[in-house]
Amino acid sequence: MVLHAGVTLYSILDRSLLRRGSDAATALRDTVAFARQAEELGYHRFWVAEHHSVPGVAGAAPTVLAAAVAAATGRIRVGTGGVMLPNHRPLVVAEQFGVLESLHPGRIDMGLGRSVGFTGGVRRALGQGKEAADGFGDQVGELLGYFTGGQRAYPGVHAVPAEGLRPQVFVLAMGAGAELAAELGLPMVIGAGPRAVEAAARYRAGFRPSEWAARPYVMAAVSVAVGATREEAAQLQL
Repeated sequence: MVLHAGVTLYSILDRSLLRRGSDAATALRDTVAFARQAEELGYHRFWVAEHHSVPGVAGAAPTVLAAAVAAATGRIRVGTGGVMLPNHRPLVVAEQFGVLESLHPGRIDMGLGRSVGFTGGVRRALGQGKEAADGFGDQVGELLGYFTGGQRAYPGVHAVPAEGLRPQVFVLAMGAGAELAAELGLPMVIGAGPRAVEAAARYRAGFRPSEWAARPYVMAAVSVAVGATREEAAQLQL
């Protein structure tokens, strides 16, 4: 959720979890149906996540799933929480979000994270080691440059149709993410926890206005489960 101009805006992140006895296809269709319901209820954003080879999680290709969600809705903002940038080439990510923003102008959020695969096998399959996360800041800079036309890593290379477009960009504040978001002048998403208040304060203190955001913007992520009783809700969190 985020407090914006005195109004609390509620959003949803869905990982497309598999229910017992069901399958991945059903979980993905349920995510799209969930997004439609969220829009009807007045939620502000609906995001999908990126997980690779995680048992019980069908959300593996967030830009593909975001496209399905955006096509099935008409008002709610749609995005990723997030695309794990070390797993992808910035040019390809820019092209994907350029397509999304072109098809659904003014509704696309590009949430970016720095995580790599959870296991050595997944990292090898993705072609990245743990050290790939260390280059997150440079990757974000290159990615933003494809939208502004100012990237210099590969002279003469342009991201079509991304160049000139402006999806809303968020940094998932893991590790040094708060400092990076502040330095680049980007909105930030942070998990609600004991260190969240301190990280948000550092972010606001170091924020540099940019063409992406004129002022600090913090979104807090919390885990929520709803059940008929407190015990049933707690069971859903396991």
